[in-house]
Amino acid sequence: MTSSLRSIQAPSAVVMVRPHRFMPNPETAADNSFQTKAEEAARHAVAQAAYREVTAAAERLEMEGVRVHLFEDLGERGTPDSVFPNNWFSTHPGGHVAIYPMYSPSRRRERRADVIEMLKAEYRVPDVIDYSGLEPDGLYLEGTGAMVFDHLARVAYTARSNRADPVALERFSTHFNFEPMVFDTADAAGRPIYHTNVLMCVATAFAMVGLEMIPDAARAREVRARLEESGRQVIALSAAQIAEFAGNAIELSGRDGRILALSQRAFDSLDNIQKAAIGKTARLVPLAVPTIEMAGGSVRSMIAGIHLAPRKATNGASGNEVDCASTSPRPPTGRP
Repeated sequence: MTSSLRSIQAPSAVVMVRPHRFMPNPETAADNSFQTKAEEAARHAVAQAAYREVTAAAERLEMEGVRVHLFEDLGERGTPDSVFPNNWFSTHPGGHVAIYPMYSPSRRRERRADVIEMLKAEYRVPDVIDYSGLEPDGLYLEGTGAMVFDHLARVAYTARSNRADPVALERFSTHFNFEPMVFDTADAAGRPIYHTNVLMCVATAFAMVGLEMIPDAARAREVRARLEESGRQVIALSAAQIAEFAGNAIELSGRDGRILALSQRAFDSLDNIQKAAIGKTARLVPLAVPTIEMAGGSVRSMIAGIHLAPRKATNGASGNEVDCASTSPRPPTGRP
């Protein structure tokens, strides 16, 4: 049964970016074991498929009653990972926005003034804190990829990696009043998981987490206990399910209650018991994004949630934002 209550944990509006020249980014492949390589000859087909997947995902979320601010990325700045805007900014109740330092140089070009200006125009944003100045010092913190927020209990779950520097995390946590809960992770080859949001999803009444990928058993128990202390049911995900992006999901508030947006691949990896546990409070909405997943991220990584109060009067689209519910899809421009 789907809950009809809205939640501070589950935003009802999001930012998405529709790429015109999407490709798995070779610059990020070294520490992203979830990424797969695309053949050079297939670049155009891959870009077109990614464009279609984002268009369909945005339209489905709009149908569910989620407001989608869809921005175009023509690829002119060399931003192959622009489809993952959740890494470079986040929004927080009370009107706060954070802009983050990014590990890979190509990902730093994803930051866009028009997105921030849209947020200011459409929502109440008295405060923007920009941490991107930490990049020259080699300090990185890739937004809600590096951190998974419990907005209710004020915890920032963070897996240690190249993308989550402890100094940057401490600064953010102090400014935004989060308790950082940091832990080590390891995949089958012993490598750290590059982003925490691949490993776990914190929703209003439940949390999905790959506990077996936290090699310190005592720390894994502490993570589980912290989630349970907040009143959530913990749904343990296997390493195989994490590899299918089951942890890379996001709870949103739709027209008829809360939904869990996840990829079709992730949905198919869940067993019936797990689906039933989720379904008590959120309806599962699978989205087909197999091309996007080649870049090592899935549905949650594609969505930047808006945890801001809307203004009573809105000024419409800003920059190259489009209303995905009423604008006919435009094919990718130029040759990828």
